[in-house]
Amino acid sequence: MTTSKGVLTRLKLTRDQVELLGLYVLCVVLALAISALLIEFNGSSWTRAVEAIFDGAFQSKGRWGETLRRMAPLLIVAVGSIVATRAGIVNIGQEGQLLVGTTGAAFVLTKIQPGNPAMLIVGLIVGAIVGAVWAGIAGWLYYWRKIPIVLSTLLLVYLSSQIASYTLTRRQLLLNVVPGEPNRLLLSDVTAPKSRLGIIEIFGNKFPLSVPIALLIAVVAAWVLTRTVWGFRLKMLGMNPRTARRAGVSETRYGMAAILVSGAAAGLAGSMMLAGGESQYKFSSGFASNAGWDGLLVALVARNNPIAAIPVALVFAGLRSASTFLSVAGIEGVLVDVVRALLVVALFIPPAISELRRKRRALANLTERT
Repeated sequence: MTTSKGVLTRLKLTRDQVELLGLYVLCVVLALAISALLIEFNGSSWTRAVEAIFDGAFQSKGRWGETLRRMAPLLIVAVGSIVATRAGIVNIGQEGQLLVGTTGAAFVLTKIQPGNPAMLIVGLIVGAIVGAVWAGIAGWLYYWRKIPIVLSTLLLVYLSSQIASYTLTRRQLLLNVVPGEPNRLLLSDVTAPKSRLGIIEIFGNKFPLSVPIALLIAVVAAWVLTRTVWGFRLKMLGMNPRTARRAGVSETRYGMAAILVSGAAAGLAGSMMLAGGESQYKFSSGFASNAGWDGLLVALVARNNPIAAIPVALVFAGLRSASTFLSVAGIEGVLVDVVRALLVVALFIPPAISELRRKRRALANLTERT
């Protein structure tokens, strides 16, 4: 009898998984169909849009290398977001943490012994530390002043752009001084060749060392979160802070550690963007280019799974790298954002429906018992 029940339970789980997979396929197909209609209504051809996206992201010469380069920071930011979420912390300030962290790295890479290879490591470390400190401000405001992290991290994004702009207007900080020419574009000096990440070339596609580093970070994070005591305590804190406190897990200690890791990941991602060739190795006030926001979306779509974040980051990076091909094909770049938004919504619907079903079943079982 017990064996029969076990078999039925396994079949039930399999059926639920098949239904969930079917929901994913249906929602994605509907999102793509709506995207095609929107493109047609704007006077463009959806087939040309699809061709432009695939050409710009993967098929044309050297494009999948560019896609991998854009994937790396999104994946690193996503991993940091996942760590914070596991502890029950909603950090939405990755854009600002990335920008401030890159500001610190840019100062090291352009002003302190430019050309010294050791400055590359120092710059990446400084970028991660500055990003962690910037996120730590929100953590301190929450744990010692009870100010919601969602609010403080979002407000700090605005302040970070002001700080970045300020550093680019001061000669002693990041201002690029050219004799007789004002720096109207607010760009820093170019990082020295010896202070840049190495470039890997495979079949004519070039991408920086940040790509394998990002993949390694994702794998290590997945192992830490699922196979270590620290990861288990973070999960316990995120699921039920009261139970975690009773089990001896310090909410302040582990919560602060999680948000510091999240900020450090964002700062490191921006520093690697600069050292890996973003913006022609120059820093600007708009350097982040929504990489922080996209990294947060990657984490959400991947349902806080570091391994699942890898293919999701690749898709998001492909859409980013294909934007220029879309404009050449006569398709507005804003449509790429619309397609991405529709895909994000489509990927959120199946787990939401699954969660509603789970709660209804739990409520029905509770009603039967009573």
